[in-house]
Amino acid sequence: MITRTLGRTGASVATLGYGAMELRGPPRVPALDDHQAARLLHAVLDAGINLVDTSVDYGTSEEVIGRALRSRRDEIFLCSKCGCSLDPTAGASGPYEHDWRPDTIRGGIERSLRRLATDRLDLLQVHMSPSRSQMEADGTVEAMQQLQAEGKVRFLGMSGTLPHLADHLAMGVFDVFQIPYSAIQREHEDYITAAADAGAGTLIRGGSARGAPADDKGWRPDPLGMPPGEGRQRWERSGIAEELGGMSQLEFMLRFTISHPALSSAIVGTSNVDHLRANVAIVEKGPLPVDLYEEAKRRLLPGPVPVA
Repeated sequence: MITRTLGRTGASVATLGYGAMELRGPPRVPALDDHQAARLLHAVLDAGINLVDTSVDYGTSEEVIGRALRSRRDEIFLCSKCGCSLDPTAGASGPYEHDWRPDTIRGGIERSLRRLATDRLDLLQVHMSPSRSQMEADGTVEAMQQLQAEGKVRFLGMSGTLPHLADHLAMGVFDVFQIPYSAIQREHEDYITAAADAGAGTLIRGGSARGAPADDKGWRPDPLGMPPGEGRQRWERSGIAEELGGMSQLEFMLRFTISHPALSSAIVGTSNVDHLRANVAIVEKGPLPVDLYEEAKRRLLPGPVPVA
């Protein structure tokens, strides 16, 4: 597995990360028993994937990871989120109210550490992209920095989107940004570059799930409010499918994502070992050929939003 440096953290992470949302259990997805979950998660690590991203909001995901991987904790760059509800039923269906005040952040991290069977997170990310003014009013960053000083968190991150991403970058406190991006969702393209230029690591989500028209994923509305069907329309009017030469749409979408020169790792989730292995095989082919990548960027409109 190809690795890249996660910005100023200095950590070496696999170009393909594992997104653990698909371990959240009912009612969103079928539950995996402990044997199935362990088989999947050990296959993740055995494939060379060392970055695992989860959240309190992902149902049973943290507990599943804790049970399956506690013996291999030192092999993982382990990421979770803060600001999530402390309601014990959170994660079952959602969506949920978020609270970025210190008590919720501390309560959330302590619960995450118990569930994950660890004494520290490698990365604690602010969830749901609150505004800078909201975080300043709530004392969000100060609460995260206190947990960092206590050794419960190594690095601070932001799971961010427009319209607040520029302000998040300007704060200068986040070591890593998790940003949605795909061939048909390029609105954050230049912000990924800006984050890397500022020394931050970049984790990309949605590079296949929001990009490829897979039967089990669908063309989902994105956080920017893309109307249903708009992604498919962008794809179809581009005509880029005619240039793939037998490459599947999933392969194209995932390789397009990892072709972004400022990307550290692309987070992709699955609960199926065969799907995992297929994703690994795609990423091991590396970025798209330069000519196809440039032609795809030209055709797949709209283009990126300039950084303010």
